[in-house]
Amino acid sequence: MRWSGPPQSWQRYLAYLITGPLIVLNLWVAEQVYLYFEYPINILVIAAILAFLLNQVVIRLSARGLQRRQAIALVLLMTLVVASVLMLLLLPLAIQQAEELLNQLPELADTSNQNLRHLDQLLRRYQFPVGVNDLMEELAIQIKGITALLPSVAITTVTRFFDTLLVLILTVYMLFYGSGIWRGLIQLVPKPWRQGVDDALRLNIRSFFSAQLFLGLFMFLALIPFMVALQVNFGFLFALIIGVAQLIPVVGATLGLGFVTLLILFQDAWLALNIFLIAVVLQQIKDNVLAPKLLGNLMGLNPLWQFIALLIGARVAGFLGILLAIPLAATVKMVLESHPAPEV
Repeated sequence: MRWSGPPQSWQRYLAYLITGPLIVLNLWVAEQVYLYFEYPINILVIAAILAFLLNQVVIRLSARGLQRRQAIALVLLMTLVVASVLMLLLLPLAIQQAEELLNQLPELADTSNQNLRHLDQLLRRYQFPVGVNDLMEELAIQIKGITALLPSVAITTVTRFFDTLLVLILTVYMLFYGSGIWRGLIQLVPKPWRQGVDDALRLNIRSFFSAQLFLGLFMFLALIPFMVALQVNFGFLFALIIGVAQLIPVVGATLGLGFVTLLILFQDAWLALNIFLIAVVLQQIKDNVLAPKLLGNLMGLNPLWQFIALLIGARVAGFLGILLAIPLAATVKMVLESHPAPEV
């Protein structure tokens, strides 16, 4: 009687058993490479994303009859004008409010206990395990420690300015010469998957980052009138924080809103509740009306898998991994679905 080998189910399980450790090993190697080359990788990837998004406008202008170099020059000019307007009108206001907020944080933390005294008494009456005052006192201690770091924050700000300048210079170079580099990188992908990876990466990166930028801008602009109407101190800065937090997928909206609500809570508990409810309503509009129209079912990822991708991305490449986790995970899913692995 001839032995026919293990059943197919055993072979499949054995393949999974071998593949799992290989994936973990590759992720560990990727993490070590990233940690060693963290600074240049961050600069290059951010510049590449910006160049890729601007290149979509260049392609549209080229389709209307402009030569590519003319289209690139026009896009760079428009970008420079928009960036200059933002830096001259919005950036000084945001910096001013941030400085004022940092200077007032210790005072706000000290006075917040008085605003929440009635709530604390109510919670203690029902034997809540931790009083609000206890939490606020601990938070006040942490905030006072943050103010001691202001000199290092100023130095970091200067460093970030030069990093931003380097990113902008690299973005310009990538607009002119990035296509050749991209084709060279795609050639490293196995030939059966090459075209699928190319198409999926272009589609997911373009759609994901364009949508995130638009949704963040929507939250920022939609919150400004409410901040002004309710006379929220540092309202512009708070709206900007919530808008920028939208760039972080899945958890960014919640983190940004929670942080801003906590800061407003120092000023007025009732005001914090109003802003929280307004922001929640706007987020529902964003998530249920705008986001489906912008992304549709493009990503095709279960929310749980999105969260898992974020955790893996954060572990391997920090904040940069968080930004890239969703489009990369969606790309892997699309490529595997279009090129399924053969049955063992």
